[in-house]
Amino acid sequence: MTSQRLLALIDVDGVLNPYGAPSCPPGYTEHELFEGEQVRVNPAHGALLRRLVPHFDLVWATSWEQDANRLLAPLLGLPALPLVEFPPHPGGHYDKFPEIARAVGDRPAAWLDDLHSEAAFTWAAGRREPTRLVPVDPCTGLLEEHIDEMLRFALETGAAAGDRTGSAAPSPE
Repeated sequence: MTSQRLLALIDVDGVLNPYGAPSCPPGYTEHELFEGEQVRVNPAHGALLRRLVPHFDLVWATSWEQDANRLLAPLLGLPALPLVEFPPHPGGHYDKFPEIARAVGDRPAAWLDDLHSEAAFTWAAGRREPTRLVPVDPCTGLLEEHIDEMLRFALETGAAAGDRTGSAAPSPE
């Protein structure tokens, strides 16, 4: 059994915003949160993520950084969450893994993302601390089955509700 609270690392684009879907999926609404860019939001995702709180500390792991708290959290009915900070990057895809690894430190963690790199899978497999990468299809976004997988992971690691003390979302560092 692990003695530290689990971290739930949550990406936005591809996970909470299914950008890969050819049109706005049922249950989602489009919002222009950034000028000229439609973001698809499903308010039911807030309730799904809150299911993790008894077992996990929720942390944003997205290039949105503070915009996730400012723009998205209110639409999901979530409080402001701590976040992993990423260095500036010149557009396009970049591997978040190095910053995730630093932020997680020696904490057990599960990471919801649509773009886990091979290096991230190698890191997760080689860690002493329990670690689960939960891939999400950017065409469908977050599903109940992803949350169920994270909850099974929490039970496997001994992180059953009531086994832990701590706040809902302390800093990951």
